[in-house]
Amino acid sequence: MANTGFTLWFTGLSGAGKTTLAKRVQRILLARGMNVELLDGDVVRTNLSKGLGFSKEDRDTNIRRIGFVAGLLARNNTVCIAAAISPYKAVRDEVRALHGSFVEVYTHATLDELEARDVKGLYKKARAGEIKGFTGVDDPYEAPEHAEIAVDSGKESIEESTDKIVRYLELKGLVPAAPGEDIPEAEEAGIREKLKALHFID
Repeated sequence: MANTGFTLWFTGLSGAGKTTLAKRVQRILLARGMNVELLDGDVVRTNLSKGLGFSKEDRDTNIRRIGFVAGLLARNNTVCIAAAISPYKAVRDEVRALHGSFVEVYTHATLDELEARDVKGLYKKARAGEIKGFTGVDDPYEAPEHAEIAVDSGKESIEESTDKIVRYLELKGLVPAAPGEDIPEAEEAGIREKLKALHFID
């Protein structure tokens, strides 16, 4: 049986929408009968990477652990969706090299937009010096140069970004296309009326 597993890796600054999009894509793939697991950065830190801090070495170790688990899952016919800031390019590339099929999703928005939607107040605390080494404020984020997919959560709706990701996976043959759905009769009648009004049909 052909291996249907692959890794879908979301990277981006805090608040860029990684987890929100990852969960939406997960629901869609599950509905299409695929075996899917989600590795969220915050959840992983609470369990798999408990005890690690936020030094560069500890951040790299955390990402390597996520990458290792994702690789195991992908090799066993599972779609592994990982959502982690993963700020450093070298370690992301290292993780990519472990996978046979790896799709990177760069989720981004401007810092002003991220700070405006920061419900946890993390950026505010970082700027006040209450949080040290916060990615995007006083610790660097190295943006991907060749991500397979880039979504701008400041300009795109969640639905638009989700659709962009799923369509890419469909085109690459990683995900089966959605089964065809008949348009409800009432909706079809409404479309016909609009076309008649525009004189496209009699």
